[in-house]
Amino acid sequence: MMDPRSVRRRVGLLGMLGIVLAFAALAGCGSEVASSGAAGGSLTTATTPPQVGCASVNQATAVSIRRELRLGPQASAHPASTTTYHEVTQVRALFGQLCAAVTHPARTMLMHCPVDMGTEYFGTFYDGSRVLATFTFAAMGCERVSVTAAGKTSATMVYGPAAAAAPQLATDLAAIMGSPKPGMMRPEGTISPS
Repeated sequence: MMDPRSVRRRVGLLGMLGIVLAFAALAGCGSEVASSGAAGGSLTTATTPPQVGCASVNQATAVSIRRELRLGPQASAHPASTTTYHEVTQVRALFGQLCAAVTHPARTMLMHCPVDMGTEYFGTFYDGSRVLATFTFAAMGCERVSVTAAGKTSATMVYGPAAAAAPQLATDLAAIMGSPKPGMMRPEGTISPS
């Protein structure tokens, strides 16, 4: 026969051992959850740098564009006009066309451009107040485009592969600026009001 005191001691020790094991298991689970959350959860997303440049086309929410009319290599005949546009579909379409042009550059940038008159556009794409990229588009004797983001500029003349990759560039810019296609010269020799 067993002594009742020894039975109580054994039950007490087993009970204490069970409680200690339960706490250890809970502590282990808690640290496992915390470490997996820190390693691959939303904390990593918060520290991932936001995209800029052509990688951020689908983040663009606005574009601010300054238009200048050039009558000669360095002369501006008319004051510049600036437009800020918030129609997301059109903003992203223009951003996408600019990126398509510079990522499919013309084979050479050297070309004879007889008429260096027309309209130049200088713009900035935004995601809220964050700058995604800046661009220039020269609708002059030889169309030229450049996109700058994070200190890196990609540029091309808009012909050959660049023109084929961005066939709607002038149309998308005109839709935002509220004018016919960005103009160079009208047939009668006067500059189009763009």
